Amino acid sequence: MQPIFVLVRPQMGENIGAAARAMANFGLKNMRLVAPRDGWPNQKAVAMASGAGSILDNAVVTETTAQSVADCTHVYATTARPRGLTKRVLTPEAAMKEATGRIVAGETVAVLYGPERAGLENDDVALANTIISVPVNPEYASLNLAQCALLMAYEWRRQTVDVDQERVDFAKTEVASQIEVEKLSNHYEERLTDAGFFFPETKAEGMKQTMRNMWSRMPLTRADVQLLHGILRQMVRWKERG
Repeated sequence: MQPIFVLVRPQMGENIGAAARAMANFGLKNMRLVAPRDGWPNQKAVAMASGAGSILDNAVVTETTAQSVADCTHVYATTARPRGLTKRVLTPEAAMKEATGRIVAGETVAVLYGPERAGLENDDVALANTIISVPVNPEYASLNLAQCALLMAYEWRRQTVDVDQERVDFAKTEVASQIEVEKLSNHYEERLTDAGFFFPETKAEGMKQTMRNMWSRMPLTRADVQLLHGILRQMVRWKERG
């Protein structure tokens, strides 16, 4: 199960399509439309959806907001403006974390998005159990409909899918082993000793230790190690030819 994204009185087909595309980016499928201004279906929405047409094909259209959430057990309303209504207010992250728990428990959850020009009306917000407020710049708080849908879809995905916080993509190589790094270190140490680099002798051991520590800190791949060996060999050959 997933949250239902309810677009209330959307004005432009392009924004409906962009919202569908944002939903598809993060694996969401359930869209409902309340009285779209330009009617439905809308070819501009299809063109903008860019491969997310199945979300539009399966979108449920209703005349009122109340009809669109009649089967829901918890409704979130996205809005940046104070409404004079007593409601819990959550960030997108907190809201989607809570929504995940509710859905796992068998509830039906909806998220309301208002029309592009002015957002949700108070009558719409009054139907919601909780408000979602994005911590945007208060001097420019307006978000595009699709942007808001993208934020919520992203936060939903974060709560439901294990994602590596950091990774390295290896291009036809892999991490160098300790022995490979040690051999590289020894190669450089030997050649630099021959070149008289470790001078004066009283500082030589400390310089070698600093260099070995440098190699161990570097996240070297096997390709890196091979390249560094090759560079040093070529420099030695060039010196010998000279």
